[in-house]
Amino acid sequence: MSGLAFMLKRLGAICGGSDSTASDLTDALASDGIPVRLEQASGIVPDACDLVIASAAIKPDHPEMLTAVNKGIPVWSYAEALGQVQAAHTGVSIAGTHGKSTTTAMLAHVLIECAFDPSFIVGATCPQIGGGARTGASRIPKGDLAGAPGVLVAEACEFNRSFHHHRPRFGLINNIEEDHLDIYGSLDEIIRAFAGFAELLPAADEGGRLLIAHDGAHRGTITPGLACAVETFGFHPEADYQVVYDAAVQRVGVMQDGVWLAQWTTRMPGAHNALNSSAAAIIASWIGADWDMIAAALDSFAGLDRRMQRLGVRTVDGGTVTVYDDYGHHPTEIENTLRSLRAAEDPKRLICVFQPHQHSRTRFLLEQFAQSFASADLVIVPHIYFVRDSEAEKAKVSAADLVARLQQRGVQAVHMHPFEAIVEHLESTCRDGDLLVIMGAGPVWKVATAFLEHGH
Repeated sequence: MSGLAFMLKRLGAICGGSDSTASDLTDALASDGIPVRLEQASGIVPDACDLVIASAAIKPDHPEMLTAVNKGIPVWSYAEALGQVQAAHTGVSIAGTHGKSTTTAMLAHVLIECAFDPSFIVGATCPQIGGGARTGASRIPKGDLAGAPGVLVAEACEFNRSFHHHRPRFGLINNIEEDHLDIYGSLDEIIRAFAGFAELLPAADEGGRLLIAHDGAHRGTITPGLACAVETFGFHPEADYQVVYDAAVQRVGVMQDGVWLAQWTTRMPGAHNALNSSAAAIIASWIGADWDMIAAALDSFAGLDRRMQRLGVRTVDGGTVTVYDDYGHHPTEIENTLRSLRAAEDPKRLICVFQPHQHSRTRFLLEQFAQSFASADLVIVPHIYFVRDSEAEKAKVSAADLVARLQQRGVQAVHMHPFEAIVEHLESTCRDGDLLVIMGAGPVWKVATAFLEHGH
């Protein structure tokens, strides 16, 4: 939402908004001339307002929504507004259960470094590219697409089928797994939703192109009958773009028909990030970027906030503890992150503080969550972050249920709350050589901040 507000302002709109709590983002919006009220009531929507845009978290009975309806002011979802902006650009939509923010930020960075002056909206903060949003050139400045509407790269979120409002020319489907089962009910419905997203791409003779993972994206179900051009990527030798990853030296390469296109060294460990960077590289080449320049740009990509982010080192008795922060809140994300960090850092112990995000996700995927912490030596679980769930759903599962499953699998795990108690426990538990990973989509990052501050 903040990224869209920044972009709309630069496109000439007068923007304002509301949020429930102050944050660095609300401060940044205010500094950019976009006032944000920290109350959410009916009186906030002025008569002069032409349009209300609401995030997916806002329910129809919200007072501002009701006021807009009563005043006859159109109400769009975030995805609807983004789709309208994207329709005036050469749109690139990055879809998948995992890796959307990382791949979007990587692609934006590559296009900036390759002088394509892109617009983008990323669902995370990436200081290297100026934050989470940017308004670039109105026309593509060079290459085979020179003169076409400027590039707009955006994440395509599958929640509530919101990505069906996108209007891309180029699309990526990075992976597909069970998630948002409170909306979809089954993996089959999720796959159908991604197929609907793919059908939005223009026909091949109009320039529409889909890049889809050779493995893990159900391409056999999604791609038959599509009018757009379809190409695959992945580690499989039969992929149209074959990805090669040497974890020992963090080296990534892409081949096509047995010929190397580019190689680079990634600062974000893990096979999943090798795939993310490769997808960004391939789509950048479609837009017209030179492969040597793409590789140089990916060599320099420094990462983004809360995506395997190394926060620092804390001194403890006898040595130091390395602290990472990560947004991962799905079992596959957790497993990939912990395994990659253990391989990259080789700690004496890996301690993970994980805050589950949403009761329904925790309940639907409880067994998968229990399997995903195999690389951890100790898991600390605070209360589940309550978002979107009903009170009835909240009563069906608890953090203690996850801890019990972990213990049944032989993982040392404890349920602990509030965050202050967790920090105190870490103070007495952490020792030299430990790797501490804070994970979750909620405010659990505060544990990492407090733990590091206590060391000063």
